[in-house]
Amino acid sequence: MDRPNWFLHPIAIFVLSIVALAMSLFLYIHWYVQASVGLHTIIKRFNLEPGQVLSADTWVVIMVLTMLVGVILLGIFSIFVYNLKTLQLYRLQNNFINNFTHELKTPVTSLKLFLQTFSRHELSRGDQLKYIQYMIADVDRLMDNIDRILNLARIESKRFVGEFVTSDVEQTVRRFFDNNIHLFQQGRIEIQGSRAAVFQRPVNLPLFEMLLINLATNAFKYNHSQEPLVTVIFESNGRKGRIHFKDNGIGFEKREIKKIFRKFYQIGRSDNMTAKGSGLGLYLVQQIARIHKWKVSASSEGNGKGSIFTLSLPPVKLQVP
Repeated sequence: MDRPNWFLHPIAIFVLSIVALAMSLFLYIHWYVQASVGLHTIIKRFNLEPGQVLSADTWVVIMVLTMLVGVILLGIFSIFVYNLKTLQLYRLQNNFINNFTHELKTPVTSLKLFLQTFSRHELSRGDQLKYIQYMIADVDRLMDNIDRILNLARIESKRFVGEFVTSDVEQTVRRFFDNNIHLFQQGRIEIQGSRAAVFQRPVNLPLFEMLLINLATNAFKYNHSQEPLVTVIFESNGRKGRIHFKDNGIGFEKREIKKIFRKFYQIGRSDNMTAKGSGLGLYLVQQIARIHKWKVSASSEGNGKGSIFTLSLPPVKLQVP
């Protein structure tokens, strides 16, 4: 197999450009110094006035030229970094498109197969109900992927709906999981509360529920345990509050911490595993946390050791009597 030419690599081109520009500046200064030495020799030999031959502002020109070269180098470096980021984003988007297409095509193919089975065969009521449940699961999977794209568009365009209403965040979380237990039948959710007043916060309910759905579904999706478990822990510290979402899933390496909240990023693709989902769930979590002026962080002890996602709430203002 032919090896690619190393000098066509963007980094090689960038380095060669810098070296060429630096060498040009060096050769120009070297040529000027040599020419100046020759001119001084001629001046001494013919007793000429130095001002008639040498210009006093020549070194100023050289300094200005050096500054311009520096600006050019900075511009080249900026363009190089921008192109690298653009290339990285393109690769992430390409991975997203390929994976998202698979996420859409798989349930559609499954639905088509079940419908063909219904049309060609006489099925008992029990088999009908079984296949119907499979189809409902496929429809839910399709709706989940479509909702992620629509929600991302709304959030990034600042067109999300709903007002911020002061609520008890702990009670809101309990109520949400109690009312939507059918969405999380593949695992178990436990809540450890603190009943602290620090969790009285302004909340945009639709966005907050979107955050909870993404954290819970991610914990169950990236989980190889016999019984996936998410433990929601409310922790108060003075006027600050933290909400921990601890799971027993696949976890991740420390090097992934700064990447998992990026748009389209998927841990599975970096660990030679089959990536799942769209790579948007945790990005949406981060954006929703920012809208609430909260911070979200992640930690894990390594692959197979679970993950902890933490929402850090800023200090509440003390009420002056």
